[in-house]
Amino acid sequence: TKHVIKNILWTTAKNFTVERGRQQIEELISTWDIHESWLHHSEFLEEEELKDSKRYHYRACWGIPTRRKPIPQATASVYFVIVISKFKPDTAPVEVFYRLESSRLIRRPEQCQFREKWLKDIVENKIACTERL
Repeated sequence: TKHVIKNILWTTAKNFTVERGRQQIEELISTWDIHESWLHHSEFLEEEELKDSKRYHYRACWGIPTRRKPIPQATASVYFVIVISKFKPDTAPVEVFYRLESSRLIRRPEQCQFREKWLKDIVENKIACTERL
């Protein structure tokens, strides 16, 4: 069976705002197949000016709060970058990339379906690490 990669229609450079970028990241996250026990919040981190583009950095921080532990033992962050090219027309859609906090691998939403297992692995590794200390 072929996996269908879910993506969204990204805004154009002309219509981009920092808040619109955050809303669209939330829209993308809503397409991910993640159990409802995972909660997250997303935030804008910084704007970066480069020679060929402007980059907008965001973070979504994930955890599983429970009644016994309303503050999760560990969290997992996913970092997003929205890129606006200075060479493409402002009617072109923005480009979006993301990476997991534990990885240097940069992924594109249209090329790779997000997996809940990645969040679990980060959290389990953090908990195992703190238990060893």
